[in-house]
Amino acid sequence: MSVHLVNRQMPGLLSANGAVLSLSEVVEVDLHRIRWRILQLGEAGLNGNAAACLHDLRQADLLPGWYEDWIVVEQARLRQDRLHAMVFIARESLARSEYDVALEASEAALELEPLYERAVGLQIQAEQLQGNTVSALRAFERYQALLKSDTGLAPSEAVRRLLDGV
Repeated sequence: MSVHLVNRQMPGLLSANGAVLSLSEVVEVDLHRIRWRILQLGEAGLNGNAAACLHDLRQADLLPGWYEDWIVVEQARLRQDRLHAMVFIARESLARSEYDVALEASEAALELEPLYERAVGLQIQAEQLQGNTVSALRAFERYQALLKSDTGLAPSEAVRRLLDGV
């Protein structure tokens, strides 16, 4: 019954070859597009596509509101892949002196994982390199307070050293 309804409401979505039912070849699966973007980052670097890639990564979420075991595992895997890709974009953008992109990428990573130390470090560096010393201090203080309240720990020496000259 469900297949019949899908075919009526979305003609061309499903393809039936004998006993095999699948999505039509013309259907674009956003998860595949996001994973392809991440693979391209690893192989070719940013190639001037950092902002577009970051936008895709920031918006990517796998079946939000679904909680079946297999989906939760895939959601976590995609989340980790997105986090590492955002940190990669931030790091590479800093190296290219593209501080706005680096800042946006580090902030996007922190939206996914607020206590991710590498992302905080990149955010602090991007703020400093833009001449935003106060913003760099605020980023550190937010991280320090959140880390203390969530884990009872203090920021690492590496993160504290980023503010040595301030």
